[in-house]
Amino acid sequence: MSHPWLAALKIYAHPRVVGMLFLGFSAGLPLLLVLGTLSFWLSEAGIDRATIGHLSWVGLAYGFKFLWSPLVDRLTLPLLTRTLGRRRAWLLLSQVCIAAALLGMANTDPVLNLTHTVYFALAVAFASATQDIALDAYRIEAVETEKQGAMAATYQAGYRIAMITAGAGVLWIAAAVDSSEASYDFHPWQVAYTTMAALMAVGIVTTLIIREPQHAAPVPRIGEQGFAAWLATSFVQPFVDFFARYKWQALLLLALIAVYRISDVVMGVMSNPFYQEMGFTKDEVATVSKVYGVIMTIAGAGLGGLLVARLGVMRTLMLGALLSAATNLLFVWLAGRGHDVGALVFTVSADNLSAGIASSAFVAYLSSLVNQAYSATQYALFTSVMLLLPKFIAGFSGEFVDAYGWANFFTGTAAIGVPVLLLVWLAGRGKG
Repeated sequence: MSHPWLAALKIYAHPRVVGMLFLGFSAGLPLLLVLGTLSFWLSEAGIDRATIGHLSWVGLAYGFKFLWSPLVDRLTLPLLTRTLGRRRAWLLLSQVCIAAALLGMANTDPVLNLTHTVYFALAVAFASATQDIALDAYRIEAVETEKQGAMAATYQAGYRIAMITAGAGVLWIAAAVDSSEASYDFHPWQVAYTTMAALMAVGIVTTLIIREPQHAAPVPRIGEQGFAAWLATSFVQPFVDFFARYKWQALLLLALIAVYRISDVVMGVMSNPFYQEMGFTKDEVATVSKVYGVIMTIAGAGLGGLLVARLGVMRTLMLGALLSAATNLLFVWLAGRGHDVGALVFTVSADNLSAGIASSAFVAYLSSLVNQAYSATQYALFTSVMLLLPKFIAGFSGEFVDAYGWANFFTGTAAIGVPVLLLVWLAGRGKG
């Protein structure tokens, strides 16, 4: 009956892998609360669309987290670092700050004081991005490379559950408390956001329970080497180290990181307008993407973690790249069928399954490139590089559809995934 695969499944019983489920929940909870869900609240409160659009810039904190990641990597926190260790200290501080800022949002009515709501939302986003930096560093240092796929899988599962909680969950709580939805009432939102602040206890308790990972190198304090030298060690050395270790191959690795998720990111921007144009209702899209999509992403992430443990990172990375590009062709088929819910379920399920596999493999691969002496800084750099080119190209996706149509657009998003296969192969040869 199948020993090696059953043995590989045991990886999900590892305490650190289980812990990532709850830490993933803690990481996923704040995101929608300062973006999509907050937009819904502000819209109901009568805030104009232009202002709501501008407030989405709060999310830029996540895109620029690499700027302060060296501080999370190298700066010790009074009392906390000595008591909990470097990673857990920053995790706990950021989680407590998220909970406090969410409580601040819960007790500020945007109709009466929108400025305070914005300040608290910025605080949530900044603390949440800081939690991401510390959490990525913890995950990289906590287990060896073959377990990174499983860590990524449980993290993604927790993250997705949190996004449902912070999205549909908040709206459900607010609706249950609201006696009349005919007019705006601050109280239901106060109850919903207070509940979300309380749910940050999941991350806080987990951080207090988990063990601090062993560090590859001790972190020098500012006083031990002078401020200028500490600054150079913290902000410059992580980047110098990466190029020193990989030499000319560093450019190949950065190219692979920059384009690995390009098929999914470029296609994803146009998916909702496509569904709408095909005649799918909001309920149909929500049900398929939130239910089937989330289930298949979690299943794909779990399968990806298993494949990394069994087949290795590079083979799973190649499979993930191949599936991500190939499943985009299913949207060409869906465009030909039009309004067919069964076809939508199949297409979204296959697309999300492949995205889950690719994500687990990619996180495991990025983790293997990091020097544990600079975990937070180097990983934050990689995740920034990962999104820059795909997001830029995705900005032109609407014009492309207007000019060439849906079938050519989806074929194009599959085609731009082909060079990724070559880069994975070259990177795999270099590793060998």
